[in-house]
Amino acid sequence: MADRDPEREEEEEAAPDAPDEKQEAATGGKSEEADEAPADEPAEAATDDTSAEEHPDQNRMTMMEHLVELRRRLMWCVVALLVAFGVCVFFASEIFDFLSRPLMDILRARNEDATLIYTKLYEVFFTEIKIGFYAAAFLAFPIFAVQLWKFVAPGLYSKEKSAFRPFLVATPILFFAGGAMVYYAIMPLAWEFFAAFQNTGETGARIELLPKVEEYLSLVIKLIFAFGIAFQLPVVLTLLAKVDLVTSKGLAKFRKYAVVLVFVFAAILTPPDVISQIGLAIPILFLYEVSIFLARMIEKKRAEEDAAMQAELAD
Repeated sequence: MADRDPEREEEEEAAPDAPDEKQEAATGGKSEEADEAPADEPAEAATDDTSAEEHPDQNRMTMMEHLVELRRRLMWCVVALLVAFGVCVFFASEIFDFLSRPLMDILRARNEDATLIYTKLYEVFFTEIKIGFYAAAFLAFPIFAVQLWKFVAPGLYSKEKSAFRPFLVATPILFFAGGAMVYYAIMPLAWEFFAAFQNTGETGARIELLPKVEEYLSLVIKLIFAFGIAFQLPVVLTLLAKVDLVTSKGLAKFRKYAVVLVFVFAAILTPPDVISQIGLAIPILFLYEVSIFLARMIEKKRAEEDAAMQAELAD
């Protein structure tokens, strides 16, 4: 065999080391890139958090999670209603005295017997149960609204949340305003009108007012709920204007038909007397005009936002 060149052997021994150096260089480059990568992660994470807040659809809940959340909110509502019911039943007599005070004051002013009667043995008992339930529902309504908001809010965008919050506050306030109006303004006038039909004199047939406990409570609750629900008109129409289902021009054009519908609505929900019907119809018509004004404000704000967006896109 021929003798091998010593210089060539040294080159062959040194050759395998070259790929190792290339691998080390490549590995070193990758490790440096890996070391640099975590520095950018916080910024990316912050961007993801911001986009998650702006776009709630990215964190969608499963159907089972929705049901569990709904169950939790309903449990809070039931607990609040039961606690309020227990308190209101305990003070049911005082609440009924408060509700019957307008009628009692009118009868005493006419020097007549201020008495409510009942013709069934269980009538007063179930009347107090009804008082407890209606009063508990009224007191627990803010908790109902908060639980509804907590269930719906995670699926809303930030702009939608800011748009709905005023209505969440206005709803119980307007309902309370309607109930207060019927108690302090409508009931005294209506009870005075009805009490005038008595004939307690010596001539003619004797006609005496003997209101029943259950019937009186049903009438009062009907009036309070009729006025409370009617006072929600600005909330409903303003929400419809926000989603562009109605316009201020359309509401103004529909005004003459709204007058007729309002008086029909008042005639259905109130007792058959002119005082309570007009007393409900006039506030509703006023609230209708307020709704038109609010719809115009919403349309004006929407037009300004569209103009600003178009100007920004043009730039």
